[in-house]
Amino acid sequence: MDMVNLKINGIAVSVPKGSTILDAARQTGVEIPTLCYMKEKNEIGACRICIVEANEGRGFRLVTSCVYPVSEGMEVLTNSDKVQKARKTTLELILSTHDKSCLSCVRSTNCELQRLCQKYGVEQTAFEGSKPHYEKDYSTAHLVRDNNKCILCRRCVAACKEQYVSVIGANDRGFDTSIGQPFGLSLNSTPCISCGQCTVVCPTGALTEKDDTDKVWAALADPTKHVVVQTAPSIRATIGECFGMPIGSNVEGKLVAGLRRIGFDKVFDTDFGADLTIVEEANELVERIKNGGTLPMITSCSPGWVKFCELYYPELLSHLSTCKSPQQMTGAVIKTYYAEKMGLEPKDIVSVSIMPCTAKKFEIGRDDQSAAGVPDVDIALTTREAARMMQRLGVNFEALPDEEFDSPLADDTGAAVIFGATGGVMEAAVRTANAWLNGAKDAIEVEALRGTAPIKETTVNLAGNDIKLVVASGAAAAKQVMDKLAAGNPDGWGFIEIMGCPGGCVNGGGQPIQPQYIRDTVDLKAVRAKALYDQDKAMELRMSHESPMIKKIYEEWYTEGFGGEKAHHALHTSYTPREKYRK
Repeated sequence: MDMVNLKINGIAVSVPKGSTILDAARQTGVEIPTLCYMKEKNEIGACRICIVEANEGRGFRLVTSCVYPVSEGMEVLTNSDKVQKARKTTLELILSTHDKSCLSCVRSTNCELQRLCQKYGVEQTAFEGSKPHYEKDYSTAHLVRDNNKCILCRRCVAACKEQYVSVIGANDRGFDTSIGQPFGLSLNSTPCISCGQCTVVCPTGALTEKDDTDKVWAALADPTKHVVVQTAPSIRATIGECFGMPIGSNVEGKLVAGLRRIGFDKVFDTDFGADLTIVEEANELVERIKNGGTLPMITSCSPGWVKFCELYYPELLSHLSTCKSPQQMTGAVIKTYYAEKMGLEPKDIVSVSIMPCTAKKFEIGRDDQSAAGVPDVDIALTTREAARMMQRLGVNFEALPDEEFDSPLADDTGAAVIFGATGGVMEAAVRTANAWLNGAKDAIEVEALRGTAPIKETTVNLAGNDIKLVVASGAAAAKQVMDKLAAGNPDGWGFIEIMGCPGGCVNGGGQPIQPQYIRDTVDLKAVRAKALYDQDKAMELRMSHESPMIKKIYEEWYTEGFGGEKAHHALHTSYTPREKYRK
């Protein structure tokens, strides 16, 4: 490998040819501030916060480090007086058109612009003049766009492009430039899949999830309502980050305790719904094989993926499993089985979910999601919203004792825990299929399905038949798989798992926001997923059909068995072609 030698702040460093100054600086442990930069996704040098002085034998001059290549013998100064003054001026120019209502902004104290202004002593703008005003876009169920706080970094545009859909971009030019949809359309009028990946990369409060916490506070204050909450498998591995804990901390017990401090009547585990999904989905797959149903079957746990399929591949919707997601299955059981056991009317139960995914806010409003004649889930909150509720109450999260989920929806297995990582749903399904069809007593570990690669493939032998499996995460990867399926499935896949977000739920659009520097240098998907696989490894029960609560509910409630009429009515759903939004 060809190497280039240079000096950064007087320190000699050798880096591969083709590296940028920013790459070289990070190798020496020097952090150059950035705003628009996203490694390998948005390397455009637009914000100029990463400016440094570089000398290539013609004297020092200012250059943007994120796009400027290193050269042999180059000298770089990353924090000279000239550099710091240039960065401060740039920040003042950004603030000149920025809505500075920081005290009421949901991103206050976790805003990259705010941190840089504090670092460089920028208290107010030195530039006054025309200031554009934009109406907020509340049109979708999952997010709010406030262009008054947009700094035109285009990170959201890059994230949307990475997800293939590219429904947002730069409109107009020069001073009039704004980020939005074509022709001034509302976001709800575009083929947006509600994944929320734009919200986790936005450095300010320009893009945020639609906050539904006031609905929960109102429900908790209503003495006529029985308010329960369920929490998705991945949340235990992520919510600790909102309280300053290390990335990948498994805080399941503290999560339960924190939600209980908010005042919920019951705290349930969506892992129960994940186990329920596996047994219903496995039965559906067997039925399709026996009765000539549409194959290969595709998982339906991710509402962002489901919406993507409805929008871009409506002709292939028959491949989707009809199983509801674990969130919706758990909600359906709460409003039916649990309601009867507790002597409650379904309409008097307020069912809340804590999810990694902004698309869950869209999912709860879908048709055919009301097993008891009322919505299975009433309010879907993101990980961030749940953390803010605890912070509002002064909950000292790290000091909380570990507590357990409430019965009857407390039992879970390791198979359910790994639902939060890409490949986890498929591995969980394979474990049960391997037990049912091959007579295996122990949970199989399918290493080929693990990891953060966008597409993973393997083959398993079930009942003497080799079944080809494929797992995709992120809409761009989903497109690759679906294009092959549309072309006749030349690879011969027998079962497909797709998640709407890259890396699966651990990297969902509702997860804790990390500064872009962390996102560039730490594999969040892998570190968070490891916490789930570690928990799975340590559990006694690791296959969904082994769950005592799963066995009990089929003995007491779904007495016709897996896929029976009662189970099908409550736990399965239908889909709606949405291709009109692309026209």
